[in-house]
Amino acid sequence: MIYKFLKRIFDIILSITALFFLFPFFLIVIIILSITGEGEVFYLQERLGHLNKKFKIIKFATMVKNSPQIGTGSLTLRNDSRVLPFGKFLRKSKINELPQIFNVIIGNMSIVGPRPQMQTDFNKFPPNSRNDIYKSKPGITGIGSIFFRDEENWISNFEGDKHLFYKDKIAPYKVELELWYLRNSSLYVDILLIIITAWVIIFPKSNIVSKVFKNLPKKPIHLV
Repeated sequence: MIYKFLKRIFDIILSITALFFLFPFFLIVIIILSITGEGEVFYLQERLGHLNKKFKIIKFATMVKNSPQIGTGSLTLRNDSRVLPFGKFLRKSKINELPQIFNVIIGNMSIVGPRPQMQTDFNKFPPNSRNDIYKSKPGITGIGSIFFRDEENWISNFEGDKHLFYKDKIAPYKVELELWYLRNSSLYVDILLIIITAWVIIFPKSNIVSKVFKNLPKKPIHLV
């Protein structure tokens, strides 16, 4: 209970501080998005949140309108044709995720936590885990987000049914990682995950997360 209270205070302080410093940068991105692509700035999408309650996640728009109903649906591939030119930069740099700061301030997300999933992808998780993953608020970053930062490449490189690959190979390990976070969550772990997130954005090939957390679930051979 004390951890949840301190985590909420930590979230509010960090998100408001980040918003203060990022505001000028946000304006630049908003202007560029307004005059490029389809003129969309923010993208609101329904996701699963705390205790499996649905909420609208806020991101910078990076893809064409109605992209979940086009092509591979909820799965995004490397060089996906639905991603707009400026959107490629936003996605690669993870800048598109920054508006989720507003979700944190509102209270339906945390800075660190399990990645909020679309219902269609959540349904691919093992049934016996679906009531446990979101006992913690979903986060902008987290152990799953860090490890699966290359998810688009893994899915793109698989030559068979990509949705089946996600369900049978990616989803089970995502669940293991998120449940690991629930068992080990603390402000100390959260701070480490924030630092590691910044590190892997700068050094994307780094395997620092496995070096810092040596008790992570064993990585499946198909994801090595």
